[in-house]
Amino acid sequence: MKLPLLNQSPESLALLPYLGRWLPLACVVAALAGSASAVFLLALDWATQTRESHRWLIWGLPLAGFAVGWLYLKIGRGVEAGNNLLIDEIHDPKQVVPLRMAPLILFSTVISHLFGASVGREGTAVQMGGALADQLTHVFKLRPEDRRILLMAGISAGFASVFGTPLAGAVFGLEVLAIGRLRYDALLPCVIAAIVADQVTTLWGVHHVHYAAGAIPPISAWTLGAVLLAGVVFGLVGMAFAGATHAASGFMKRRIAYAPLRPLIGGLAIAGLVWFSGAWRYAGLGIPSIVEAFQQPAAPWEFLAKAGLTVASLGSGFKGGEVTPLFYIGATLGNALAPLLQLPFPMLAALGFVAVFAGAANTPLACTLMAMELFGAPIGVFAGLACVVSYLSSGHTGIYKAQRVGQPKHPRARDAGDAASD
Repeated sequence: MKLPLLNQSPESLALLPYLGRWLPLACVVAALAGSASAVFLLALDWATQTRESHRWLIWGLPLAGFAVGWLYLKIGRGVEAGNNLLIDEIHDPKQVVPLRMAPLILFSTVISHLFGASVGREGTAVQMGGALADQLTHVFKLRPEDRRILLMAGISAGFASVFGTPLAGAVFGLEVLAIGRLRYDALLPCVIAAIVADQVTTLWGVHHVHYAAGAIPPISAWTLGAVLLAGVVFGLVGMAFAGATHAASGFMKRRIAYAPLRPLIGGLAIAGLVWFSGAWRYAGLGIPSIVEAFQQPAAPWEFLAKAGLTVASLGSGFKGGEVTPLFYIGATLGNALAPLLQLPFPMLAALGFVAVFAGAANTPLACTLMAMELFGAPIGVFAGLACVVSYLSSGHTGIYKAQRVGQPKHPRARDAGDAASD
């Protein structure tokens, strides 16, 4: 009689070379991405504090935008696609991502925040992580299939280290590439890179903001139904944000041929709006306003104001990312919906925080894990429901144009796609 364990031993032994290859590679990627994120977060804190202390800097936004646009026009054309370039290279490997992507996006994002553009930070961390990781392709002479995994590990490491969410970061690197598909061949490198990168950033003395979702009500028909309805709203808002951002960018490119003029004109409009309306809370990341959404009722138009300023900033060409503004939009939207759905506003702010992002980025699993890492395990059931419903409600487009449809979200969409292909 043969023991099953003996039959499996050759496969188990074959795992050792795989571990010996990817454990050190993932740790190197993590060290690079985690250190880059630490430098970036420290620079971002300096930029934010400086802007808040010298509000007249907002009038430098047009010139800052022109400088960033000119820089990318002269030396950054090959990396201007940002996150979409990384996703495209994972799908169809062609050439190693230029190393200049990392310092360009770091400098451009810090400048954008210093002068008051409403942009995020995820795009910067992900691009730095991916670009730095891809440089190892030359060093270790990696094959295209291994290079794909390396880039995914870089994305996971960047995301995990900038938000302090290693599990969400690991799954984000697997989930963001294609709607409805996960790349399990990269699971171990992404998990290791995300965990180690988060620890590296912490070792540099960088700490992340903590949010309190408050007491989570028990599961009942009412709470589940209310969260389901909220999830639909979160998904529609995420879809609207992604569509508006793409539309604004397309409009500016059609109307203004010279790229540096787009952020100059957009920056002038944003500076005037913020200065004369006193809308300082919507400039930059807006972390204090996000924290407030967990502590006290917010104005019902908060999410619209932040969305509008972010669409204007990203659409005119300022660099950074969409995710932290989406956190702001989601948290304040959830806060505003809480009285209507008779749920605690800290809890619904927490659900909006992750679910609007889930709908806009088509990453419900990563966002569910993020909720549990940021707000605690008890919110997991509600976060899972809100993120999945938001994902299903947001259509098949998102903030990342290079993201592909691996599996339609529901049978009707699948049937429509089959009919179109016929």
